[in-house]
Amino acid sequence: MAVAALYLGAALLGGLLAVLLRLPPLVGFLAAGFALGAGGAPTLPYLEPIANFGVVLLLFAIGLKLDVRTLLRREIWLTTVVHLAISVAMALGFLGLLAVIGFGFLADESFGALALVGFALSFSSTVFVVKVLDDRSDTTSLYGRIAVGVLVMQDVAAVVFLSLSSGEPPSPWALLLFLLIPGRWVLHRIWDRVGHGELQALFGVAVAVVLGYGLFELVGIAGDVGALVVGVLLSSHPQAGELSRSLMTFKDLMLVAFFVQIGLHGTPHLFEIGLALLLLLLLPFQVAAYAGVLWLMRLRRRTSFLAGLVLSNYSEFGIIVVAVGASTGLLDNQWVVVFSLAVAFSFGLSAIVNRRGVELASRLSRLLPARDSDRLHPDDRLVDIGEADALVLGLGRVGAATYARLRDEYGLSVVGVEHDQTRVLALEDEGYDVVRADATDLEFWNRVQRAGRVKMAVLAMPFHNANLIALARLQAAGFTGKVAAVARYDDDVAELQRHGADAVFHLYGSAGFALADHAAEVLLAGRGGAPTEHHPPARPGDELDVLDPLDRRAESA
Repeated sequence: MAVAALYLGAALLGGLLAVLLRLPPLVGFLAAGFALGAGGAPTLPYLEPIANFGVVLLLFAIGLKLDVRTLLRREIWLTTVVHLAISVAMALGFLGLLAVIGFGFLADESFGALALVGFALSFSSTVFVVKVLDDRSDTTSLYGRIAVGVLVMQDVAAVVFLSLSSGEPPSPWALLLFLLIPGRWVLHRIWDRVGHGELQALFGVAVAVVLGYGLFELVGIAGDVGALVVGVLLSSHPQAGELSRSLMTFKDLMLVAFFVQIGLHGTPHLFEIGLALLLLLLLPFQVAAYAGVLWLMRLRRRTSFLAGLVLSNYSEFGIIVVAVGASTGLLDNQWVVVFSLAVAFSFGLSAIVNRRGVELASRLSRLLPARDSDRLHPDDRLVDIGEADALVLGLGRVGAATYARLRDEYGLSVVGVEHDQTRVLALEDEGYDVVRADATDLEFWNRVQRAGRVKMAVLAMPFHNANLIALARLQAAGFTGKVAAVARYDDDVAELQRHGADAVFHLYGSAGFALADHAAEVLLAGRGGAPTEHHPPARPGDELDVLDPLDRRAESA
């Protein structure tokens, strides 16, 4: 128990220090792992199972959001293949140069060994990238879907390598796994009866671990892939999004163990640290390779660089590939420590870069030639919101209700902005006027500015950071209308107000006021009195009086 307390304390301290330095907490978790390893901390026997558990739940959650048809799109499978070839070639050239000048043990490595290291360097971290996309609320954005698709294809390539390197092909019983396709009907029916709450979360964990990880491992296929596959099979269920959210906190806690564990692969020496830092020099070239290939696929420059930046890191799968190579005698054992350090350093560097990834992608986009909108990929063309009075950004439950209220009660011309294609199609069927676009995209807001008529924007996206970025984009595009936003917590309310939001709706606090109003109306109706309209004093951040410029139009409507 004392060892567990040591690890928990170190992880918490590392995370807090990272936050104080304005870095993501995972950088602190990585630093805690290296500190524990360098300090000779006792081994925590169940750290690795917890870390593996977190990865399994992460991949299962990805599967719940993944449309497998996207993997067959050219911008995903072709990008993966081309980037793999470019990445291996770049790594071979760089490592070959170090070998020629006699840099440490590289001088004795064979061409095949250097090619294997280049193959390991070509992967990006599924755990890290999905974490960044979740924090930005960008998992379902175009660049986010491309990044996740590339990661899945890379994971498949890694699994194929691991299967071949083991010398043991999957069991013939693996063919029975195809029965899971019709078997998903049974799982859906069970899920319908599970309901909500803790039983649903337990159902998700059991399916991910037992049917996903356990069953696939039993027939000789990587269990991580099994968790992803089972998640995909369940992704069409109406409660897939709810299950993914219910697993989020549990999954994030398990992943702390994963990041701490990376630092425990061995005590690094000066040479290993130096070589790991040198490997980081390849990352800018990998960003350029991703961006260039995606641009050739007719994606916008900004989208191409956003995907390239978020994929600019090394992968935990690379550590496994290198470890397998070392165990079979293909690589020197020092590569395991070097690669573990390189993965950890790349996480830290990528976390710093991606904190301002949206702004950086906009600046880097100047390095590629511009294209006319009609020559762009159909999913990445600029859109015009037309003659709208108001925009609602993010059409989840709050955003959709806001849209309907502004349209039906105030008579305004409203356009919704949503980047999730499935959500867009569903809302269009219900009669909403929706454009599929990224609210954090400066070029989109420049288009809105040219429309000239929009007088109000409502930021109703579910993640605070996404609303902050959209607010900055509005201001950068010269938007002069009123801006209202939603927030869950007091400090989020204060931050939005500090950055220029005209009104912020405190989601939880204001829900209490609304509930009290409804309760009072029921009470008065029960007594036979006429319900009266109540206007309780608003808490700071609860005001929504942003319709002044539109009052006259609303009344006349």
